[in-house]
Amino acid sequence: MRKQYRRSSRRIEIGGLVVGDGAPISVQSMTNTDTRDPEATIAQIGRLEKAGCELIRVAVPDEAAAACLARIKQAIAIPLVADIHFDYRLALKAVAEGVDGLRLNPGNIGSAVRVREVVAACRERRVPIRIGVNGGSLSKEIRARYGNSPTALVESALEHVRILEKERFELIKISLKSSDVMATLAAYRKLAERVEYPFHIGITEAGTRLRVAVKSAVGLALLLHEGLGDTLRVSLTAPPEDEVFVAYEILKSLGLRERGIELISCPTCGRTEIGLIGLAEAVEKALAHIRQPLKIAVMGCVVNGPGEARHADFGIAGGRGVGLLFRKGEVLRKLPEDQLVDALVAEVENFVEGHEPG
Repeated sequence: MRKQYRRSSRRIEIGGLVVGDGAPISVQSMTNTDTRDPEATIAQIGRLEKAGCELIRVAVPDEAAAACLARIKQAIAIPLVADIHFDYRLALKAVAEGVDGLRLNPGNIGSAVRVREVVAACRERRVPIRIGVNGGSLSKEIRARYGNSPTALVESALEHVRILEKERFELIKISLKSSDVMATLAAYRKLAERVEYPFHIGITEAGTRLRVAVKSAVGLALLLHEGLGDTLRVSLTAPPEDEVFVAYEILKSLGLRERGIELISCPTCGRTEIGLIGLAEAVEKALAHIRQPLKIAVMGCVVNGPGEARHADFGIAGGRGVGLLFRKGEVLRKLPEDQLVDALVAEVENFVEGHEPG
């Protein structure tokens, strides 16, 4: 992985996951199941774990949802964060149920006494609190003073930070989210000058799958290039497993994380004589379970393909019903088109099996 500048931030631990202080940038997602259905929630988290999710947040809208947190926590292998809005009693219940973190804005849960109760519970169990400010939910007072600006996001976050710091609580992570990429970037830049707490980054309310993949890639790449970000979420209007996939692709493209395959495929053109689009999609799906970082090529020309993709660990190149299976540019064998995907998958799986530790 390439070394890049990272903003210096404080170290916190969320259920054993180190965040900040130069630790690898963690990939987070959020379930879209009803938390009151623990089996469905556990099943979805299991799929997210396989996809590479390292930190999971669940909505806790009421007492019934809070009562399911211990059951969920016991059944999963990644840290569990409870998303709490307004009701401090749900925060206390979530901590008692064993969650690893809270997403909670202390200014929204009432009196100083209530804040003090939540802070005391979190301090006792070393449960960090993420302050999350969203451009669409700023207070009337903040809007009146700063409008819907990057400064408004920053000042709103600092209001919540001061409440926790007044209680001498510093297990804090902060997120500033907007659907406006440049406003988000400006806000994090401003906040980085004011605090040393770790940042959770993302572009919120960005839209459907392809649209948000583009928008998040632009926004997160700008933030990460400037060293701003310790955990991230790609907020898709799609299955949460897709969020994890896009997040890793962004991190891999910047050389910040290595996980799973990097698929290299040539663009289609008038010389293509094989179903390249379907072939590339089939390979990507068939190798989605591979965690080892490997470069896989799917090329549309049997003449130039292996040479053009000689840097790939494995690949296939096809044309007019047949194709070549190759490794590091060296042809292994020639196969009918309908056997290429299976042959490539088998070759990769055999390689991975032979290189797994232990």
